[in-house]
Amino acid sequence: MARRISRSARAFRPCFWQARDGASAVEFALVVPIFLALTFAIVEAGYFYFVESAVEAANTKAARLIRTGQAQTNALSRDAFFKEICDVVDIFGDCTSQLTVDVARFSSFSALAADLSAPVCRDADPDAVKAIPYDAGGARDIVRVRVCYLHKSLSPGLGLNLEKTNAGALKMISTSIFRNEPFDQ
Repeated sequence: MARRISRSARAFRPCFWQARDGASAVEFALVVPIFLALTFAIVEAGYFYFVESAVEAANTKAARLIRTGQAQTNALSRDAFFKEICDVVDIFGDCTSQLTVDVARFSSFSALAADLSAPVCRDADPDAVKAIPYDAGGARDIVRVRVCYLHKSLSPGLGLNLEKTNAGALKMISTSIFRNEPFDQ
C-alpha cells in the first residue's frame, strides 16, 4: 500500500507542475480587477470633467446675463438668477443642496484684488450661505461671479488632491471677473 501511494504521488507531481488546466481562469482572476478598476477610474474622470464643464458653462451663462445688463434691466432677483444657473447643472443633482452663486460688485480692480475671501459652498454654515452677496452692479461696474458646486464622486480614489467637503464631495468652483458693458446707453 505504501508503494502504491508513493508511486502515485511521484506520478502526480510532474503532472501537477505541467498541467495548464485552469491557467486562463487564474490569469483572468488576476487581471480583471485591475482592468475594471482602471476602466471605472477612466469613466469617473470623464464624468468629473463633464460636470466641471457644465459648472463652467453655468458660470459663463450667469456672467453674460450680468455683463450685458440683462439681469439688471429685467430686475432679475437672486432666486431667478440662481434658477438660470441651476437649469444648466440640475441634471447632476439637487441645486438647493449642492449649488451656491456669489455675485459681488467692486469699485476697482485693486479692491477686487484685496478681497481674499474664499467662495462659500453649501457645506458652509447656513448663516454664511444666506449671507452670500448678490449685487449685479450697474453699467461699467466691476463684478465677480463665483459658482460653487458640490459633486459627490463615485470613486473615493479620484481627486485625492482636490478640495473636498467633510462629507467627501468635491468642490467645483468657477469664477468670472469682468467689467459690465455700458448697457444704460
